[in-house]
Amino acid sequence: MICQGTIYIIQQDNTLTLINRKNRLGNLIREVKIVPKLVDNLQNTFMYGITIILGLTVGAKAEGNLFLSPTTLLIIFLGLIAFSIGTLSGVLMGKLMYWLTKGKINPMIGAAGVSAVPMAARVVHLEGQKADPHNYLLMYAMGPNVAGVIGSAVAAGVLLAFFQ
Repeated sequence: MICQGTIYIIQQDNTLTLINRKNRLGNLIREVKIVPKLVDNLQNTFMYGITIILGLTVGAKAEGNLFLSPTTLLIIFLGLIAFSIGTLSGVLMGKLMYWLTKGKINPMIGAAGVSAVPMAARVVHLEGQKADPHNYLLMYAMGPNVAGVIGSAVAAGVLLAFFQ
């Protein structure tokens, strides 16, 4: 049975129908669990290759004198500083919450407060499992991770309103 969303997409644009079919095929391959090696290759190796090809095509279109300007380098540097400060303040807040709750909150959760979804939460989860293999922090780390995304969106909105 075809859902109403699919019918709407078919009515709007045939290009969207093709994208919808590819998404459904990817979900079908992943969820059937008959071909686990294919799923692993598609999720890891194939995605790395596609990412490299995408980066090469975008990089081939970019002009070096426009990209490597002092303004671009300043933006990259400020982003690196902001990410570092965000991670540091998250870790410090996690330590404070650990101290205030007398050890009920894992202080590593604070490091997931940056808006790098889902990698920040995954890194916290993996580092927690290195310390204690019975730690399962992924879902707990996704909360601050999503809050970091919301905070970034609010900050961007404030900056846009300020500069308009």
